[in-house]
Amino acid sequence: MGTVQNTWEQIQGNWKQFTGQVKQQWGKLTDDDLTIIDGKREELAGRLQERYGYAKEQAEREIDTWTSRL
Repeated sequence: MGTVQNTWEQIQGNWKQFTGQVKQQWGKLTDDDLTIIDGKREELAGRLQERYGYAKEQAEREIDTWTSRL
């Protein structure tokens, strides 16, 4: 599906379609979190750090792994 960056641009552009998959992957994220994230990768990383206690690098890896599976 191309690079992770291209994939993320598709996620950002169609965020509402991906929210179910995001919640399936990271169940601790709330609907409010998803609204605030609104397709912004940095915001998702920050929320993962808050909800799961991840370091920034771990949050980024989780996002990359998830994105690569889409």
